[in-house]
Amino acid sequence: MRLSLCILPAVLLGCTMLLAVDPSRAQSVPSKPQAAPTKKSTPTPAPTGAPNSRLELRSQANQMAAGLKAAEAALAPDELAIAERVHLGTMPCELGAFIKLESDPAMPGYFNMIGKNFRYRMVPVTTSTGAIRLEDRKAGTVWLQLANKSMLMNQKAGRRMADECMSPAQSSHAHHMKMNPTRGLLEGDSASMPATAAERSEQPLHSLP
Repeated sequence: MRLSLCILPAVLLGCTMLLAVDPSRAQSVPSKPQAAPTKKSTPTPAPTGAPNSRLELRSQANQMAAGLKAAEAALAPDELAIAERVHLGTMPCELGAFIKLESDPAMPGYFNMIGKNFRYRMVPVTTSTGAIRLEDRKAGTVWLQLANKSMLMNQKAGRRMADECMSPAQSSHAHHMKMNPTRGLLEGDSASMPATAAERSEQPLHSLP
């Protein structure tokens, strides 16, 4: 019994020593590895000698458009003289149709023609008979202005699109022709009479000036 009491302190001391933690053997908790710094990609510089294709194409397109306008505007003096005699405004035609003809203030000698479901770009054309003739060569249309009326024809289709179109001046002239018919040297001798503007307007398309 006495021996047991002597051994007890030694046992307790040993347990205490086993439970004690040796600071030199303590393992350090591994720290979280830091991510490697990302390498920033530097933008590749554009070639110094390469031209800006978009700007060049746009510039070339503008130059071409300006050249086309300049070529279109180049009318001969006789064509400009014809343009000065063209009747303008909204003109009623047969069958309730109408034609609106207006000049282009930016391009002297050119006209915009507007009607039902169409719009044409007209330019004067010289004729052998001196009749006033406008054409839209792309559309194949012809505007023929006579003293007493005007008409719009489609040369490609070979038909008249509008007839009996009259400005106020043409309407007045047509009324004057009706009230004062032209006669030949002999009363009733119509065979020797020259063809009037109204009669010429009834000729086939291929025979018109």
